[in-house]
Parts: sequence; structure tokens; C-alpha cells
Amino acid sequence: MPPAEPLSIAQVAPSRRGALGRVTRFVDAVSAELERRGHRVVRAGTGDRVKGLLGPSAGLDVVHVHEPFAPSVSAAALRHSHALNVATFHAPQERVLSTQVARPLVEVFFGRIDARTVTSRETGELLGRYFPASYELLEPPSGGDGWGAVVDQLEAIYRRLLGRRHDPTGDPEIRARISKRPLIEVDLHMHTDHSGDCATPVEVLLQTARDRGLGAIAITDHNEVSGALEARRIAAGMDDIEVIVAEEVKTAEQGEVIGLFLEEKIPKGMTMAETIAAIREQGGLVYVPHPFDRFHSVPDYEHLLDMVEEIDILEVFNPRVALTEFNEEAVRFASKYGIVSGAGSDSHVAQGLGSVRTRIHDFEGPAEFLEAMRDADITRKHKNLVYVQTLKFLQTTGRPKAPKRSVANAKPARGGKPRKRRSASKS
Repeated sequence: MPPAEPLSIAQVAPSRRGALGRVTRFVDAVSAELERRGHRVVRAGTGDRVKGLLGPSAGLDVVHVHEPFAPSVSAAALRHSHALNVATFHAPQERVLSTQVARPLVEVFFGRIDARTVTSRETGELLGRYFPASYELLEPPSGGDGWGAVVDQLEAIYRRLLGRRHDPTGDPEIRARISKRPLIEVDLHMHTDHSGDCATPVEVLLQTARDRGLGAIAITDHNEVSGALEARRIAAGMDDIEVIVAEEVKTAEQGEVIGLFLEEKIPKGMTMAETIAAIREQGGLVYVPHPFDRFHSVPDYEHLLDMVEEIDILEVFNPRVALTEFNEEAVRFASKYGIVSGAGSDSHVAQGLGSVRTRIHDFEGPAEFLEAMRDADITRKHKNLVYVQTLKFLQTTGRPKAPKRSVANAKPARGGKPRKRRSASKS
């Protein structure tokens, strides 16, 4: 077996370099052993500008933070890291500010940790009470020697995380084939009046998509595919727009997930694993929408980590999220795990359609679509969130909750320009 490639690792501790202390001794010993084994180690401490050290251009595989409680350089490292994050907690003493006063905020930052370790069982028990998760025990040697065993554990953790990254190569044969096709713009997340919270008729949605030059749309009604199937039937006679039949499925306790390229409705209320299995049974793709928007029903970070290998596409931009930080978190997560990025308007009114577009090569079927998405360009068009949300409110409030509501004088929303008709077949 060939030797494993050396890694690029940042070790970040909340103390100044050269300072004495338990955490500093741990970091110094571990860093020295990692360097001895051929790894590149970047060290950062209090007073260092971690934003520049740990940004996307740093080329880091892992950022290892120690005692990442705010305010500290370790907490700042979690904020700016674009790599896989490992945390080590050392002191078994409770920090009232973090465990009581500011726990919700601390949980947000701890949500960026991909593996958690502790240097004593007491510390693990303490952390487990306030921040439940899996904590792996690293036992430092009692003397000056014996750090090799600790670094063996850390190397195993680092490589385990790196092993979960998606293979970026995909299928080169398919990518070469579709690269010769024209570029089209797609919107991957939208709703019709077959969703309980939307009043946009299928015909209006299709006409708006054509008027705005979209070459393909994924209709992702909540827990329903009837609207998407109807749209696909109508679009078959239009010849210049393709409809991906999809469904935004509410799982039992783990948030929502979208299945792309479906033929049949998937029932809501199953576990995430069961829902993903049902998507796969239909030959569909797994698309995770608005993954970090805490005002939507989304999987928490632990559940996302559980399903990393099953995610085909992660939505990194959704114009309906309340805070831009939610989209930034999605970009960060997709980047560090190598997951294909996607975007959709999540439109519940025709006026919001196409507010974010993904430009890809024309495709046929899920395999070609996924390969086309690897080279996608995502573009945003400003739409006032308050404006589109108000339209949604006016169209749906006070109306029956059953699907297929009628909207008086429903008309396509104008904007953009129609695209040229596509040829009947792709080569």
C-alpha cells in the first residue's frame, strides 16, 4: 500500500505562542509529532489574524481548534474556517457564559465542528450534558514521551473525515459528452398550487419560466408530485422547456429533503434514511434545500453529517432565507465535503421565479444532470424578499388549505426574455 499523502493542518489554541499551560503543551507536542511525520502544520494563537490564515486560499485539509469557546481565537477560527474542523476540549470546568448564558449562540459555532475530542472523561461528561454529541477520548501521556499514540488517533480522525469527501471527478465520459451541448439556465426549487402554501397555477408557472428564458425547472411541491407531473405533460408540447419532476418531502423529525427525477409521490413522515431510500428506488437524486435556515424545517448539523455520503446536491443559495449567513454556511459545508452545489428560487409566487439561476449544459436524465451541475455557474438576480413574501401572503391567506387554489386573473409574471426553442433531440 502506498504511503498516505501528507496533510495540511492548522492547530489553533486560545493562548499566545510560547505561553505555558496544559493546552499549549498538548498543541506543541501534537504539532511537533505531526510535522515529524511529514504533515504541514500551521499554528495560530491569540493575537493572530486567523481569517487570512484559514480562508479558502489557505489550502488546509483540517482546522483543529482547542477550547473553542467564545470569545477566543479558536471560536474565530471556526467562524472563518473553510476546511474540515476538529475540536479538542481540555478543561473539565463549566464555563457559565457558554453553557448557560450564551448556549444557543455557542451551539451555532459548535455546529461547524465535524469531529469532537476530549482529553479526559470528566470533560466529555461535562460537554455531553450541555452540548450532546459524540466525543472521542484522547489521553495525553503522563510524561514527556508517548505522544505518538495520541497522534495516531488524530491522524485516524483526520483521514476518516477526509474519506467522507465526495469524489470531484464524477463521470468524465458523461461530462465530455454534454460539454458539446448548449448552455441553459435552470431553477431547481419552486412550488405550484399543488403545494398547500402556494397559489400559483401550473400554467402560469410554465409561462413565466418560458418568458424568463429558463430552459429547465424542477417543480418541488410539498409532499406532492401531481403538479410537477401535470407541468411535465404540458411542457412536452412546448418544446423549449423541460420539467424535472420533484418533491420536497417532510421527514418525521429530520427536516425536509427534495427528490429530483421522481415518478411517484413519496409519503411524508418517514425517517430521513427511509426517504432517501425511496428517492433512490425511483432512480432520483437527493437535493437538500436551505440546509442551515433555522426558520425552515431542516436537518440539524448532526443529521447532515450522518447523511453526507447520500447528498447529491446541496442548496447553497436560496433567496428566501431570512439571513445571508444561512446561505454562507451552506457554501462552507458543500465546499469542505466536496458536495455538488445547487440553487433555487424556492418561489411560491410567479414573481420570484428565476431570482436565482444555475447555468449548465443541456442534459437528459439524472446522470447527465448531476454531471452538468459539477460545472454549474450560479447567478443571482435581486428580488426583494419582503415583496415576494407579501405576494405569497396575499395570494394564500384566507384561502382554503387544500391544494389547487384558484387565483383571480392569474397571469404570468413578465421579466427576462424567452430562450430560443431547443432542438427535439440531444446528441
